Amino acid sequence: MSTSRTSHDGDTTPVADPGAVATATAPEGDPPAEAVDVEEQLDFDRDPANTGTHLPVFWRVVVMALTVAGVVLVLNQVFFWNLGGTNLLTNSFLYYLLAAFLPIVFIIYPIRKQPGGVTARTSVPWYDIVLAALIMVTTIYYGMNGQRIFERGWDYVAPPTAMVFAFLLWILVLETLRRTAGLIVTGIALVFSLYPVFAAGIPVSFLQGIPFRLDLTAQIHAMGVDSIMGLPLQTAASILVGFLMFGVALQFSGGALFFYDLAMSAFGRFRGGSAKVSVVSSAAMGMMSGSAVSNVLTTGPMTIPAMKRSGFPGKYAAGIEATAATGGTITPPIMGTAAFLMVSFVGVPYGQIALAAAIPAFLYYWGIFLQVDAYSAKSGLRGMPKAELPKLARTLLTGIPYIVALVGLVLLLVVMNNESQAPFWVIGFLLICMLFMKRYKLTPTSFLNFVYASGKTVAEIIGIIAGVGLIVGGLSMTGVSLSLARELVNLVGDNLGLILIAAALTSFVLGMGMTVSAVYVLLAIVMAPALTEMGVNPIAAHLFVIYWATVSYITPPVALASFAAANIARTPPMSTSITAMRLGAVKYIIPFAFAVNPALVAQDSTLSEILIALVTAMIGIYFLATGFEGYLTLNSRRIGIVIRVVSLAAGLLLLWPATTTSLIGLGLGAVTIILAFLIGKRGPDFSSTAVPAAATTKKEARA
Repeated sequence: MSTSRTSHDGDTTPVADPGAVATATAPEGDPPAEAVDVEEQLDFDRDPANTGTHLPVFWRVVVMALTVAGVVLVLNQVFFWNLGGTNLLTNSFLYYLLAAFLPIVFIIYPIRKQPGGVTARTSVPWYDIVLAALIMVTTIYYGMNGQRIFERGWDYVAPPTAMVFAFLLWILVLETLRRTAGLIVTGIALVFSLYPVFAAGIPVSFLQGIPFRLDLTAQIHAMGVDSIMGLPLQTAASILVGFLMFGVALQFSGGALFFYDLAMSAFGRFRGGSAKVSVVSSAAMGMMSGSAVSNVLTTGPMTIPAMKRSGFPGKYAAGIEATAATGGTITPPIMGTAAFLMVSFVGVPYGQIALAAAIPAFLYYWGIFLQVDAYSAKSGLRGMPKAELPKLARTLLTGIPYIVALVGLVLLLVVMNNESQAPFWVIGFLLICMLFMKRYKLTPTSFLNFVYASGKTVAEIIGIIAGVGLIVGGLSMTGVSLSLARELVNLVGDNLGLILIAAALTSFVLGMGMTVSAVYVLLAIVMAPALTEMGVNPIAAHLFVIYWATVSYITPPVALASFAAANIARTPPMSTSITAMRLGAVKYIIPFAFAVNPALVAQDSTLSEILIALVTAMIGIYFLATGFEGYLTLNSRRIGIVIRVVSLAAGLLLLWPATTTSLIGLGLGAVTIILAFLIGKRGPDFSSTAVPAAATTKKEARA
């Protein structure tokens, strides 16, 4: 069975039960690796965190009933069912959506974090019942009065009852944010939500704003269109709910196991195969979980022991897993929450955002893959035994439902251009396919578990986004966001490099204590407009913020994904983080590349320009990987510090969008190859042979 842990984003993901592991061979000096049963680890239908079996039956039923109500609300709006004879006003729809999902937060998430995460809760205390009832009554009241709020301007002139409920909603939304996202982001949301009250008294001129009374501030937060009910929640309600449920459907239908087996069958036999499996499977898993830490805790217990058995040092194995896991939030077609919020801030369809993110995501994993390959060749790490790998043809055959689902989702996004409806069509397809599956057959029990897991997932994100809306509301009321952007531009003058560095550092620092979606919403208001004013493509500017908000997962001193992987590998957290930083170095560089070269995000460029930029970047990243690992795979040569510096310089120049720098970069690349051949030391070059210390059973080998 499995237990669960709470991630940086507040979600809970199954991890290996210490009682269900087996010892395997590890490199000398490392503690023994622990192997887990792959199928059990990826069976989300058995995990209490996903099924709610730790709760009394009554509360499980309540969660599922609220989930069904919330999903029906979304379907009614998205597909224009006109239940009850009419579609709801947008504000009424959003209030009712909060009434359905926010009580779930108080039912599932305890007031204080406990060992074991949400599964430690075996009952719902009276105070959480009261809070759940209060948030439901408050939001239903507003939903029933949606027309009056709109027509009579309750956000500025509200009756006494609406005023009381405004303060209540403000407080309860902050509490849901605290339970789902943590204390730091809640503190930031509290300060920004109160900002209109004291904005006029701030001594710094560009931070001064329009003053508001406390009661008026509460009214605007609760009933205005720019705070809790603002663009983030509107986007979540119309688009994100469907994609979150699609991720859950993929997990429950066996998609995680399919992608793991696909990675094994496609890459396991090559040198460093176990590490390449980790890269590919973590990328696929990241599309479903949307959380770097959750990704590590799900795939890490399988991939890290396999890498250690193959000869990878523990900190390198953990670094690979952490680095690969952080890419899930930036990998289309199903990206993290922040990417969906871009729809409202940039004003373009999600399909266009996913298309723009495709090349940077590919280059990120290309960089990890090349470093893993170079390290494996340098260290003589061989491929996994062919007999222990799944057959590719058989894996593809059993994975037809998942392939069709993902391809169908992409086609629906591109052809229908309706991101609101697309995920629900694909969810329906997967549920129908589950009726004919053996291991993941859809039964009444598994369907109810799917409903519960969907409710938990959606409630968590809705709780975060509603709370983050308070930040938007505070900045919107005072008008400070516009003055901040202008001040930033005035401060740096025409120096694009300075403002990019400022944006990167701000995103990184905020990312150490806040969820990626919270960082994005804040900087989408303050920093992204400054970047676009400096000439950066709008999509590139917003992706830049998202990329740099995620690097904190592998960068000390926080590095939560690296620390989670180090815990599994039993290695020092700080050295593991440093290894992960080196492996993920491309992630620090790519955002600057696409900020100055929109062709790398398929914007403002012809097809030929995009292809040239892609190929040039791929070559550049090859030389970066060569420099970082100190090994040139083209002629199997170990290279010294001087050649490594030349190789790194070649890579950086090739990523800069200018013909002159690209030609110089190619020249330095040629110098790297020639010098490596002349003075480099010949290294081992294994491609596809058996692992020296293979597992004794097929199940252990696949784990």
